[in-house]
Amino acid sequence: MTHTGREEAVAIAMRAARALSAHGLSPVMMRDEVDVIGQIHVDGAMMDVDTKVEVLGEGVGLDELELVMVLGGDGTMLRSAELARGSNVPLLGVNLGHVGFLAESEKSDIDAVVEAIVNRAYTVDERMAIDVQVWHEGRRGAHTWALNEAAVEKSNRERMLEVALDVDGSPISTFGCDGVVFATPTGSTAYAFSAGGPVVWPEVEALVVAPISAHALFAKPLVIAPSSTTAAEVLTRTDATGVLWCDGRRMVELAPGSRVEVTRSKTPVRLVRLTNTPFAERLVAKFKLPTIGWRGPVEDPGVHPKTSELPAVRRISVVEPPHNSERLPPHRATELYHGEPSATLFEEHPRRGEPR
Repeated sequence: MTHTGREEAVAIAMRAARALSAHGLSPVMMRDEVDVIGQIHVDGAMMDVDTKVEVLGEGVGLDELELVMVLGGDGTMLRSAELARGSNVPLLGVNLGHVGFLAESEKSDIDAVVEAIVNRAYTVDERMAIDVQVWHEGRRGAHTWALNEAAVEKSNRERMLEVALDVDGSPISTFGCDGVVFATPTGSTAYAFSAGGPVVWPEVEALVVAPISAHALFAKPLVIAPSSTTAAEVLTRTDATGVLWCDGRRMVELAPGSRVEVTRSKTPVRLVRLTNTPFAERLVAKFKLPTIGWRGPVEDPGVHPKTSELPAVRRISVVEPPHNSERLPPHRATELYHGEPSATLFEEHPRRGEPR
């Protein structure tokens, strides 16, 4: 699957299709992609006559695919996830966009990507998705899902949205805001990140709730258990309406009194991994985070003494505060040596009325 509106994406799609076909594999494209490639001339190269491209849904079903190669940014990946929903087909992202957190590779590595596909040199990760239901007046009005996030937002720019948050049926807080983001660990680096939410490692199973520009003293992001049910209710104390966006693709209008419930989905999204690069390295690379001065862990712990081998503290000075009935005397300090008190270091002044 590719972004047909970008000439670069179409050219790389043609290149990948030729390479896969040369290795005896059958590339499959959407009908609109095949039509676009058949009509345009990219960089002086048309699809070779020997390159046979099959069309999805025209003799080839989604379940017959080994994987879906996605050429584009995170938006194209989310569109592909929607297409593959309900199947067991994993997605392999080749980033042609900007950040591309969902992508596994960059466009410059397309030849290596094709080689990995041919040799089946890849693994598959399962990413948690969320199940989203919209209720109004006791009836379910919508049922959808999201890989990154479900965002409850105000529909009118000039008015705040009044919401109430709850977790597992217990109210948390009510406040006015621009919206609330319910995100997965995968989506914690997307909209929820912009709303001030934490970055959650993909291996962590959790749900993130991040208010957007909330007018409240307590409106901090929440990290809750994946088994929990969290919800946002559009309050009826104003006539402000809202809108629900799931991954920026599926939209549901929210009238006052609507309730949006978010739970963990039973169906994960499967993503192809070509390397075992730690998420921390991906985070630094995608956000171009500075790491100058980092020295790393100690390779040989034997070079440095253990904590128990460090010199023990042998001298402690205890300062006793004055009592209310006493005149403020000079501080009295007691020297402790191996836990046993020694003689007083300073001469103690007598109480008032006592002989010196």
